Amino acid sequence: MRFHKDNQFYEFQARLAGYSIVAGIDEAGRGPLAGPVVASAVILPEDIALPGVRDSKKMSERAREEAFSLIESKAIGFSVAVVSSKEIDKVNILQATRKAMKKAALMLDPQPDYLLIDGIYPVDLPIHQRCIVKGDDLSLSISAASVLAKVYRDRIMCQYHRLYPHYGFSSNKGYGTPGHIKAITSFGPCTIHRLTFKGVL
Repeated sequence: MRFHKDNQFYEFQARLAGYSIVAGIDEAGRGPLAGPVVASAVILPEDIALPGVRDSKKMSERAREEAFSLIESKAIGFSVAVVSSKEIDKVNILQATRKAMKKAALMLDPQPDYLLIDGIYPVDLPIHQRCIVKGDDLSLSISAASVLAKVYRDRIMCQYHRLYPHYGFSSNKGYGTPGHIKAITSFGPCTIHRLTFKGVL
């Protein structure tokens, strides 16, 4: 085993401890007033290079789209799971996010024996895991998952824009921008708004 690159330190540690299939997990869409929360899980080959891939929030839209295709072609396995706004209202955003992450992990083929998770909340699965604050900046596997989740969710929101053009979902992606808030005030919430979120009702 070669020595790790800085952004693969946690993957290296997991493999050094005897785990062979390490997956990174991250989500997109915890904060918006509308649309689903999306989670992705990614298993990368050892010693892979993905130039420019980092926390998706720090990448341009074009860079994310290019990275999305690169990750799909290079990953050993990847998955994307979606939990709807109705489910978010039913169980709260934290539980919906954890549900999406769990679904993403279960959808992976091959199944991982170790999970690297962005944030502080573990996934409810009997798999060894490590939660990493700012993991999307520190772990390449989590960064890759961050990109897939963000791009996939953005595409969903652009589709919703065609159904509900008043709200500007193609540009705001459901976040509470002044224009979005003004549209909610004018037209009321639509079927994908999170009714339990402040600013919607």
